[in-house]
Amino acid sequence: MTFIKSTAKVLAKIILGVIAFVVLYFLVEAILSRIPGYTTKRRDQEQPKDIAIYVMSNGVHTDIVLPVKNEIIDWSAVFPFENTRARNPNQHYIGIGWGDKGFYLNTPEWKDLKLSTALVAVLGMGETALHITYYYRVLENDRCYKVMIDENQYNIIKNYILESLDQDLSGNPVYIETAAQYGQHDAFYEAKGAYHLFFSCNTWTNKMLKKANLPAGIWTVFDKGILRHYRDLR
Repeated sequence: MTFIKSTAKVLAKIILGVIAFVVLYFLVEAILSRIPGYTTKRRDQEQPKDIAIYVMSNGVHTDIVLPVKNEIIDWSAVFPFENTRARNPNQHYIGIGWGDKGFYLNTPEWKDLKLSTALVAVLGMGETALHITYYYRVLENDRCYKVMIDENQYNIIKNYILESLDQDLSGNPVYIETAAQYGQHDAFYEAKGAYHLFFSCNTWTNKMLKKANLPAGIWTVFDKGILRHYRDLR
């Protein structure tokens, strides 16, 4: 009887500890995601902001959407059109996001989510990937916000993405051959870094935006932690 009581007390403490952690986790995220992680004062304000990019969410996951090609970089040379099902070069924008490889390849919809996949991702035990999607046009809405940036900001974003890519011995991006593509214009590539409870796909995007001194929170793991800063600009 004593053993049962002791076990019950231990389980109760564990449950209370888990609940307290979850509450604290969401509370800290709610606070830090609302505090601007960028400065509104820029030394290079005289640079023309003539490059249009987009911050886009599918309701859970955020991507940065960039021109396929300009004088700074041709993304189709990094992520060939031939690696998409459509193989269609008549595209003007490319969406780029980072995340857990298992989530990307094994969970096309939330109904496909397995407990094992979620645990591997949350605990940072899995590999990561970059997901790219080509677009002919991009429409602004409550989940997609247009931002005008300068050349310096674009270079910061470009370098951040390239530094997130895993490479083969020749220095080329490693294409992931899979049937798990979401549509006709997307593809996956091996990435660096670990996805875990404190660094999600949205944390990756948020960090990139902060580096480029664009609207972002101090820290967030959810898309809303990013999008609210762009809604406030409207």
